[in-house]
Amino acid sequence: MQFLEESNRLYLEEDGKAYAEITWSNAGETVMIVDHTFVDDAHRGQGLAQQLVEAVADKARADGKKIMPLCPFAKKEFETKSMYEDVWKK
Repeated sequence: MQFLEESNRLYLEEDGKAYAEITWSNAGETVMIVDHTFVDDAHRGQGLAQQLVEAVADKARADGKKIMPLCPFAKKEFETKSMYEDVWKK
């Protein structure tokens, strides 16, 4: 699955409408603040939200950035999965 990227968001779309997305804002040059994760009701239960968090973490790694997860879902993922330790700005 390939997420699309534009304007500080990664997303999936169908018929021109996003049905899953994660968004962030930049705090300086080295920190991404993840503020929102969304999956449309019709697409829930497929692990898309977890995949979005993983994808934004991969982006942060590639860009040499850290993430402050303000979104409650992303924050829980960071708190419960050690795979995000390297990009977590605590």
